[in-house]
Amino acid sequence: MAAPQSADGLENRALELIRWLGPMAALLVLGGVAYVLHGQLLRLRVPDIAAHLRNIPRAHLLVALALTGADYCLISGYDLLALRYVRKRLRYARVLFTAFIAAAFGHNLGFSAFTGGAIRLRLYTTAGITAVEVATITVFYSLSIALGLTLLAGLALALAPGTAAALPLPFATTPIGVLLLVAVAVYALWAAFSRRVVEVRGWALRAPGTLIGWGQIALSALDLSLAASVLWLLLPPDAHIGLLPFLGAYVIALTAGIISHVPGGIGVFETVILLMLHGASVDALLGALLAFRAVYYLAPLVVGAALFGYQEINAQRRHLVRARESAATYVRPVAPQVAGTLTFLAGAMLMLLVMIPGIDSRPVPAHPWLPAVREGASLAASVIGLALLIVSRALFRRVRPAWRLTRRLLAAGILVAALQGLAIVEAPYLALALAVLTLGRGAFYRPTSILDERFSPIWIAGLLGTVLVCVWTGLLLYRHTPYDWQLWWTFAPHAGAARMLRASLTVSMLTFGYLLVNQLRPTRPEPSAAGPGDLERAREIIQRGDQSLANAALSGDKRLLFSDAGDVFLMYQVAGRSWVALGDPVGERAAVEELVRRFQEMAERHGAHMAFYQTGAQWLPLYEDLGLAPLPIGEEARVPLAQFSLEEPSYALLRHAHRRARRSRISFEVVPAGRADPLMPALKRISDAWLVRHSTAERRFSVGYFSPRYLGGFPLAVVRHGARPVAFANLWVTGTRAELAVDLIRFGPEAPAGIMDYLLIEIMRWGHLQGFQWINLGMAPLPGRERDPLAPAWHDAGTFVFPHGEHFDHIERLRQYLARFDPRWEPRYLLAHGGITLPQVLVEVAGLIGGRNGFK
Repeated sequence: MAAPQSADGLENRALELIRWLGPMAALLVLGGVAYVLHGQLLRLRVPDIAAHLRNIPRAHLLVALALTGADYCLISGYDLLALRYVRKRLRYARVLFTAFIAAAFGHNLGFSAFTGGAIRLRLYTTAGITAVEVATITVFYSLSIALGLTLLAGLALALAPGTAAALPLPFATTPIGVLLLVAVAVYALWAAFSRRVVEVRGWALRAPGTLIGWGQIALSALDLSLAASVLWLLLPPDAHIGLLPFLGAYVIALTAGIISHVPGGIGVFETVILLMLHGASVDALLGALLAFRAVYYLAPLVVGAALFGYQEINAQRRHLVRARESAATYVRPVAPQVAGTLTFLAGAMLMLLVMIPGIDSRPVPAHPWLPAVREGASLAASVIGLALLIVSRALFRRVRPAWRLTRRLLAAGILVAALQGLAIVEAPYLALALAVLTLGRGAFYRPTSILDERFSPIWIAGLLGTVLVCVWTGLLLYRHTPYDWQLWWTFAPHAGAARMLRASLTVSMLTFGYLLVNQLRPTRPEPSAAGPGDLERAREIIQRGDQSLANAALSGDKRLLFSDAGDVFLMYQVAGRSWVALGDPVGERAAVEELVRRFQEMAERHGAHMAFYQTGAQWLPLYEDLGLAPLPIGEEARVPLAQFSLEEPSYALLRHAHRRARRSRISFEVVPAGRADPLMPALKRISDAWLVRHSTAERRFSVGYFSPRYLGGFPLAVVRHGARPVAFANLWVTGTRAELAVDLIRFGPEAPAGIMDYLLIEIMRWGHLQGFQWINLGMAPLPGRERDPLAPAWHDAGTFVFPHGEHFDHIERLRQYLARFDPRWEPRYLLAHGGITLPQVLVEVAGLIGGRNGFK
């Protein structure tokens, strides 16, 4: 009989299932859309679509392009309103560039790694906007779009219920429209008149005011109206629909695309439009939709890529130093995202054009070897396209070999496009992608193998979805060609069906084969709770480093992840859906990035949020490159021991407290590591009494806890009253003597007044004599947290996130106390994805420190 699974195993399986639900649901929706479209497009002929595309009036195309440009500029208004809401100002050129790039790339793909929120995070944080403010801007943008959709959908359903008559809805639409309008009115009233702060999942949200709130609604309605006007101008004459009724149909189709979670709403949006405008000819309507995708989606993407390339060129002009520095702030943060997105779309284009009949209908010279060349070029184009799809993921992760391979693949794509007779169609876009990739070469520096990491569910869904759409398109467009096994061996200038079959089979087999190998390859074992061997390895690395916080790894309550060479480790623990690393990785700098990215892969494999707690500024660029948003959580008080002297006037209060404690006839000593066993019973009594007196329990994760095994591994500072210990602290030390830190501080009820001052002062004197350069007195909260948007989360976290906070009845007094030592304050951060999850991660970290999570 099989052994029952542990609770941890069941939880991991449940999280793994949750990871796959969203991407697989998107694939199912895409399959349903293909089924519906297949019925709608049975009479479709590609020449008819091409004819209707050519028949779109040139004036309409020019106006549609002008409206698209105006709308993409208008999108920057969301960011301007959001910046006003968070009380920040930026140059309009910076805002326009960020909003344009975010919209151009976010509209086309929509995967979480490519969204406008991720682009905004990378570009705005370099301009001094905090992670919390970027998260607020992102939510503000999403809310504005939702308000516009709600308003226009409400108007369409309430005033023109016939708009949705073609959809199989089991309910009346007029009441739904009225409810939607009421919802918008309620928001408008709340925005204008409410003065209360609303708490939502750890965030404190205030009403934006009349100007901003009503501006959101008006701006979003105008934005959506302009976008709908672009498509309306491109509709065939037999659509017979005015702009206002069509606006309702557009909003309903757009909403359906957003709800489906299919990237870019592709297929879903088109299906709803085809169903609602059933009076128009299908081929003409499909031609209009293709033109709309080209004008409103692809044209801004090409402009955005060109703008990005222009900024990169400016950044590389050595004689224009100011221009280089200015341009670099725009392009460096998003270079991998831009290059990866362009590469993904290039791969999809190469595969798709192989499947479309008549696209390569140029006359072919009568040479016996040219048909074979064209056949080989078509098959090569589909394989190169698949390779570009696969390698684009590594570009997002800044892998240098992927950058080299992608350049070769794009150059090969341009060559096969010429051999196919598609140079005019494909080569300009491939050349643009190649130019952007070449200009951004400095952003790709990781030497990792392209195939080192498993594909995540969302990437698998994206790859499968793209391949399936291309194959389905080919089968649909060649459905009138009767199948014959001889097609596989037919090589002729216009044997498009044969080329489509060979390309579809080749790409499908390669895709499923690659994914099978990628998912079944063995993974590295994941760490469990650290054992004695792990702790000894960590101790050796700690002794070679400068970080006193690294000693927290020796408590044994965290998991340790070591690099392949064993010269770097990262300590972390799991709390809920968060994998939280404590501090920065410890060890050799050269191996830090690969270890952090390995940690990211492990978290993604479990569907968890990766987070780093109590990090310094040294590795912030790396964390931000991984999509983590930095949240300042406090400042560490560090004192240079060579400059500390009680004789200084600024230390008068400390000098007085120290002298008063000495009059109580107490003494101080530091017991070396491994020699405190006889003292443990007395220290245990002190610790137990201290916990009872403060009505608290042992903390974990970022601080130590009372354990003879743990405390015996460190020097112990002990204060005695006569022969009896009355207070103690264990000391975190580094082998380089760069820093000394105080971990636990415990004192009994019989300890004299001022014992904490006395103990810290004597530790600092001892550290100076031992040659330590700095003492780290711990982290204190930032001032003004009560006005922070995360105030509810800080309230829930309480004093847990601050070492030594339990010594004070109010956490703000901890900062006031540490300020008496005249320290140098150094910021410490919590980093998590997207900013919106920061409150949840903060509370889960507090649970880890409080011993409520992660210790099983």
